Amino acid sequence: MMEVCDRLPCAFAILEPDGLVSFANAAFRTLFNLSSHPGLGGPDLSRVASGAVRSLKSLDGRILPVNPVTFGGGRTLVLVEDKSSSSPAEMTERRDALTGLANRVVLKEQIVTALTGPEPDGTETALLLLDLDRFKAVNDTLGHPIGDKLLCRVVDRLRATVRKTDLVARLGGDEFAILQRSPKQPEAAKALAQRLVDLIGRTYLVDDHILNIGVSIGVAFPPNDGNDPDRLLKSADLALYRAKEEGRGRFRFFEQEMDARAQARRTLELDLRRAFALRQFEVYYQAQMSLHDKQVVGFEALARWRHPQRGMVSPAAFIPVAEEIGLISQIGEWVLLTACREAASWPGNQRIAVNLSPMQFGKAGLVETVAAALATSGLPPERLELEITESVLLDDTAGTLAILHQLRSLGIRIAMDDFGTGYSSLGYLRSFPFDKVKIDQSFIRDMPTDGDSAAIVKAIIGLGISLGISTTAEGVETEEQLNRLRAEGCTDIQGYLLSKPVPASDLAAIFNRSTHP
Repeated sequence: MMEVCDRLPCAFAILEPDGLVSFANAAFRTLFNLSSHPGLGGPDLSRVASGAVRSLKSLDGRILPVNPVTFGGGRTLVLVEDKSSSSPAEMTERRDALTGLANRVVLKEQIVTALTGPEPDGTETALLLLDLDRFKAVNDTLGHPIGDKLLCRVVDRLRATVRKTDLVARLGGDEFAILQRSPKQPEAAKALAQRLVDLIGRTYLVDDHILNIGVSIGVAFPPNDGNDPDRLLKSADLALYRAKEEGRGRFRFFEQEMDARAQARRTLELDLRRAFALRQFEVYYQAQMSLHDKQVVGFEALARWRHPQRGMVSPAAFIPVAEEIGLISQIGEWVLLTACREAASWPGNQRIAVNLSPMQFGKAGLVETVAAALATSGLPPERLELEITESVLLDDTAGTLAILHQLRSLGIRIAMDDFGTGYSSLGYLRSFPFDKVKIDQSFIRDMPTDGDSAAIVKAIIGLGISLGISTTAEGVETEEQLNRLRAEGCTDIQGYLLSKPVPASDLAAIFNRSTHP
């Protein structure tokens, strides 16, 4: 019942016969800035709320009339008449329609109040910005009605976790904010964030659906982390981004270096967009050798960015950014077409391997794009090998497998890259007939000194032999690694021992010289 009252847009409170407030709904507390007072029903709050029977000054300084109504037991219902709102829609502009929480407008007003400095009792404010992890998957798979019910369950847990002096707001979607007031900052904010990560991460039961989500939290403190609402929210958002970047399901306090890092990232994003428009990307090729006849059987196409000031930018630096800003599909399509054209001119029948990102699978028209690259370049389909990672199969296994079968029907080969690093690789090998698995270089690197890595490599090669799937060991750098892989029955190798990635202009030397390391 109290939750329903909190969602009503009209502001009201209930006074007991002794003058103490037994209940004040969210609209009343927000309108009269009562969230900074101790407990509901406490003496300070009671004195302020009792004055509402005569008149009260609202948060924005307006004097508002009240309508007291006496009912059973000598209690009084104090209903506030806010004539500044001329319509019900205007009265609800400060509340979130689904959850009844305060919205961004109210949050910013409260931040302005907090920026005036610590209260006489030493109370200080912390801003916690919350973003739910894995919530989008619930909406996408079960629908928005279930998602909305889940959000309300999350809000119930938020309300149960915070104090009545704290403000909880919904900023939109699955993003929330808490303005916490405590004389023990930053310890209080840390304790609250830890409780929220634990509580929100516990299992939910919604309409017979068992749901598991989490929360990432960024924390900022006024005025050091921001002397106005927008700046403080930005600082909390940067801390939230760091929490997500480090694995989600955790919290982080804002640090000044986060701002500098964000600015550098923004510059990188702009440079990356400019690089694609100005064609600053190049395709390098790394050779793959058959251990059976010691001949080069193909090359892997790898994107490289030659920046006029930064020099050659590492793929590890720009590929994740390209994925996040949605540019990876365009870069991937360009690499595919460029590599196919280059491979079509090679003197032999070497294959060309091209990586596909998960985002390319999420974009319509992938099969048509591959078919067009083959037709435009004139490359025979059997010489094209597309590499995917296990992450491609995680979100929509049935849909992705359907696309893989369509690609296979073009006559191309499909390889699973970084095999052994995921959790369900064996299951995927049963569900789709891959032509090749590539053993992740981390296992190859540790194979001579780590027994577990050696055992994993041996098991993968044995699995490939049993299933009739070729195996390529990545990152081969030493003769010892090469000899052990050959002894285990690995079919192909790739790595610096054979050749570093080189531009197309250097491929002639690889074709002309002996390929034995």
